[in-house]
Amino acid sequence: MLKKALVYLLFATLALILTAAVAVFLILRLALAPGRDEWPARFQAGPVAVDVGVPTAIRLATSSWFAPWLAGRTLDTAHGPVRFGWNAATETLELICAPCSATVPALGTAPIRLDSLRATVRRDAGTLGGTLEAAPPARPLAVGDRTDDGILRGRWTGRLTQQALHIDIQVPETPIARWYTVLAPGLAELQRARIGGTLALNAQVGLPAGTFAVQPRIADFTVDGLGTETLANARTTCGAPSRLGPDSWLARAVIAAEDQRFFTHPGYDMTELAASLEINQKASKAERGGSTLSQQLAKILVTGGEQSADRKLRELLYAVEMEQTLGKARILQLYIDNAPWGARICGADAAARTYFKRPARNLEPVQAVWLAAMLNNPALAVRKWQQEGNINLDRARWVADGVRGISKAQRDALLRSVATARFAPP
Repeated sequence: MLKKALVYLLFATLALILTAAVAVFLILRLALAPGRDEWPARFQAGPVAVDVGVPTAIRLATSSWFAPWLAGRTLDTAHGPVRFGWNAATETLELICAPCSATVPALGTAPIRLDSLRATVRRDAGTLGGTLEAAPPARPLAVGDRTDDGILRGRWTGRLTQQALHIDIQVPETPIARWYTVLAPGLAELQRARIGGTLALNAQVGLPAGTFAVQPRIADFTVDGLGTETLANARTTCGAPSRLGPDSWLARAVIAAEDQRFFTHPGYDMTELAASLEINQKASKAERGGSTLSQQLAKILVTGGEQSADRKLRELLYAVEMEQTLGKARILQLYIDNAPWGARICGADAAARTYFKRPARNLEPVQAVWLAAMLNNPALAVRKWQQEGNINLDRARWVADGVRGISKAQRDALLRSVATARFAPP
């Protein structure tokens, strides 16, 4: 009889636990179910999938009666495992994602990876706020840890509605070298480059739309130790050098096409970078470059064309140092003599001889504009030229209108020549 009673008690207890679990699940499912016009998301917990209202879930997770239950728990997300902590004294939720990654289409197909990212969250009605911290691999973050060694820090505020979350992020002036050790610790260049200057950042993020805007502020950015001074006497591998000066028609047209602020920026163009990030974010892919001629030269000669944030960060280091070691005239000359102008065609002289049967120094102004207009996508320009007998004339006109250092009469004549130009397809 005792055994039967124990078995009955065991089954009764299990049934009670199961009933309670089902009840809790149903209550949570009902409580978290997205309301009408509420931002929804699907939450996966093992084999169970639940549709939740994201604003409701955020309010629940940051409430003083529920958040302590999250402390010590880990949630697997698409960006990495997230561990939770709770500070009862300040009623602050803490989240640590380690490792953490996200793909930003505008920066390439390879995800940006952080070894450790910590965020704190405190909610006051519909207003959220807290801190953000990212650490290099040698300094992993832990719940409750407040050590300052090598950590990238910022603050954020958010406005929560039933349909969206709007976030503003501010990172104060921080050494650029620290940004590199956190965002790209694996770059070999960091072992020998001496990086000076600071970077501050303001950013705005809109969810669930995924909108993103950023306003970086760079001060006193310097790089040395990469050895770019050796490029001063480098020979082009694209055939004969063009020997074109910065006042030649092709040099002026290339600047108009690829980098109109070439002579005034320090190797990077914050205005163009912000514009390209905005356009690429809206398109969800890299439609507009934003790279200066100095950065493009670094890509051609050193970094290659891999679509990744790491490559862009390497490219920036070389571009800044080349500005300091080579100067504008040599950078422009190297770019013109090494730029790609179609399949197996690189360098201005090879391009001029292939497409117009003459050396680059003998190009007519309209031919110089034509070649410069091809640079943003040479393969596409060649195909269009072969199929339609012309390249993108709207772009060619835009390039002609942007050529600097010529009179109004020269510009008007150049625009007329572009409008009527017809050249035999290659």
